[in-house]
Amino acid sequence: MALQSPASLANLQFLENGHISEEKIRQRIPTKKQLVDPYRRGLIVERGVGYRQTVVVRSYEVGADKTASLESLFNLFQETALNHVWMSGLLSNGFGATHGMMRNNLIWVVSRMHVEVDHYPIWGEVIELDTWVGASGKNGMRRDWIIRSQATGITYARATSTWVMMNVQTRRLSKMPDEVRGEISPWFIEKQAIKEAVPEKIVKLDDKAKYVNSDLKPKRSDLDMNHHVNNVKYVNWMLETIPDKFLECNQLSSIILEYRRECGRSDLVQSLCEPDEDEILFTNGVVQQNLLKNNVLGMVGGNGRPLDMNTLTYGYTHLLQTKGGTKNEEIVRGRTRWKPKI
Repeated sequence: MALQSPASLANLQFLENGHISEEKIRQRIPTKKQLVDPYRRGLIVERGVGYRQTVVVRSYEVGADKTASLESLFNLFQETALNHVWMSGLLSNGFGATHGMMRNNLIWVVSRMHVEVDHYPIWGEVIELDTWVGASGKNGMRRDWIIRSQATGITYARATSTWVMMNVQTRRLSKMPDEVRGEISPWFIEKQAIKEAVPEKIVKLDDKAKYVNSDLKPKRSDLDMNHHVNNVKYVNWMLETIPDKFLECNQLSSIILEYRRECGRSDLVQSLCEPDEDEILFTNGVVQQNLLKNNVLGMVGGNGRPLDMNTLTYGYTHLLQTKGGTKNEEIVRGRTRWKPKI
């Protein structure tokens, strides 16, 4: 790798004599609140504290069925969240970190994510994403999203997440400094995209899980600016453990993720997946009953009553953990719900 000269390195950082760095010029990060961003088609809404962005679903964001993938939705959640901080004038040189966070060596890490999808956007469709933040306990922050069709106004998906702060040097969770609270609290909104009276608890799987995918290895491209595996990669690892036969005939309607620890470049990862007790496979539009508990689906064939395919859902429990050390450590627990493709 070629070495940079001292002069080149100096251009990539703030100089004490007051010169502006090349990086700052290229990024053009606002130093005060912006109401409209013509480059990202974003604007500040919700009485000046929420954010809305209009996007077109690109060809590389859809799968074989021409609908946006779950990975694409997660990427849009992440991008609009960062753009919201960008527009606020609070963004420093970190991955969504404010000026106060950078002074205290803090970064954001997500601790929980809950997404519900009613409809998946299609290729070429124009959609709107709204996002906003709120308080979550004393030291956390909640961020929510709504995705809707610009043409019809129909809500396609909702998401809520909880974020906490971690010290970038010690890699330990940190309390929220008063300086940072003063920066972000004026942006808080008391509104929730998904109301969770009692958050669903996810059980921990063991090595007896029905489906296991071992020897998953993070790539350099999986790392984000905080030098750990991006949470979108976790979703891919989880879904790849589900049998292809099931994925071909079903679409995800909700996912809950509980993050336990960060995953680094050197970690070896194992993905475990356990189907619900009442296992049902939807193959070529035909419901196959493998296991019936308390005759839940006795209405199929038994008494002649039709099965409502629009309300029938099926679930999996997931676990990503490190592998190869003295003991396996949890990275993230997950819970997914599915419904037949229409």
